[in-house]
Amino acid sequence: MTKQRSRMISVRIKKGYDLNIAGRPSMETETAAPPARVAALPERIPFVRPKLRVKAGDRVKVGSVLFVDKRNPEIKFLSPGGGRIEKIDLGPRRVIREIVVVLDADETHEGFDTVSEAALDGIDRDELVRRLVDGGLWPLIRALPFRDIAGPKDVPPAVIVSIGNSQPFHPQPEIYLKDKADLFKFGLKAIRRLADGNVQVSISGSRPQLQTDLDGFITHRTIGSHPANDPGVLLYHTKKSAAENRTWFIDGQDLLLIAALLKTGRYPTERTVVVAGSRAPEKKHLRTRLGAPLADLIKGDIRKADSRLIAGGVLTGYSTEPETYLGFYETALALVPLGDAREFLAFVRPGINKPTYSRTFLSALSRADLEMNCNLHGGLRACIACGHCMDVCPVEILPQLTYKSILAGEVEESLEHGLLDCVECGLCSYVCPSKIELFDTLKTAKAAYYKEIS
Repeated sequence: MTKQRSRMISVRIKKGYDLNIAGRPSMETETAAPPARVAALPERIPFVRPKLRVKAGDRVKVGSVLFVDKRNPEIKFLSPGGGRIEKIDLGPRRVIREIVVVLDADETHEGFDTVSEAALDGIDRDELVRRLVDGGLWPLIRALPFRDIAGPKDVPPAVIVSIGNSQPFHPQPEIYLKDKADLFKFGLKAIRRLADGNVQVSISGSRPQLQTDLDGFITHRTIGSHPANDPGVLLYHTKKSAAENRTWFIDGQDLLLIAALLKTGRYPTERTVVVAGSRAPEKKHLRTRLGAPLADLIKGDIRKADSRLIAGGVLTGYSTEPETYLGFYETALALVPLGDAREFLAFVRPGINKPTYSRTFLSALSRADLEMNCNLHGGLRACIACGHCMDVCPVEILPQLTYKSILAGEVEESLEHGLLDCVECGLCSYVCPSKIELFDTLKTAKAAYYKEIS
């Protein structure tokens, strides 16, 4: 493949915060045992309004259509396995939680059109979009600022490909890109057709081996604390016009799936995930598949009584149960203690082993990894205007003022304070000494505004 000529630009992000949390995964990689079942979780795909295309008892192949998005029925979500639809789990108000497939011993696959590297140069953009839509991987491409699935008929000002997630306990790109540099470059070639050639490949920190493997293809290197390499953060610090606010983005591992679909003509299901956290029996990278059972990935005794399983990241993920499955976007599982036991004389303890951003505990003087739990360690209080949320916000908005304008129902004021610039990193809630759910409030308000204008 012809090398993309580009000069790598270093972007230094001054704000942010790195959490030093015990339970980091090793770089050891293991292949998970083949599961008996896989599932799709429509409930865990933001903004999508699913409409079923199957019912319990139906036979499906890998790549068969399970549901579409009512907002845009051409957006398809495909089966991660071949076999029989065992059940469709409906929650309150008939929300579709899970579509479970019992796998056949010999799975069959739907066939999709392939494209050679030579043909990719001349492929019509609309034809490429059609192949990604029909192949069920279009939802991997999302649009800023709302992070919804990109519109297939839209042409973005640019596409950002992010290599490396700085949130704790996420797959390292050195693992999922190992021996796949050529496949990744093929994916970049395809993505460039979607944005008139304007693709920005962003890598976090110094990664000598990847910079060698992808020499000439990396356009930006972000330097700074979490979430420096988030596409929204990079855009905020590099954009030159308001038109760029509609930039698309995709994760580096997801780009490999798109490349595999186009090369092989099969719906790809390979996923590299991380299982970590202080309560995880084994902390490592795992090669598994889309929709795999969580219980198969977390080996050993899972003490649900005093632990919480978090899918998608300790700052921005969601609490779940081992009996469910891996979501479409999820690549991280963390098992952390609940921390709900009462502490004797907690108010006089120096807090040597408690993670903290402020100087509330003595642990602020140390950068050692400490055990993080789910306890708020205090009750909800009014905002004290400490400025901690502003100090860590990577896009320099004023979260406390944005929060107050949202509570007051002043939508325009919240937009002026930078609501749409929020990258939903979760740091503002983490550092707030008053235990205010700033992250959840801003994210909910941002989504509500999006639904109103859509």
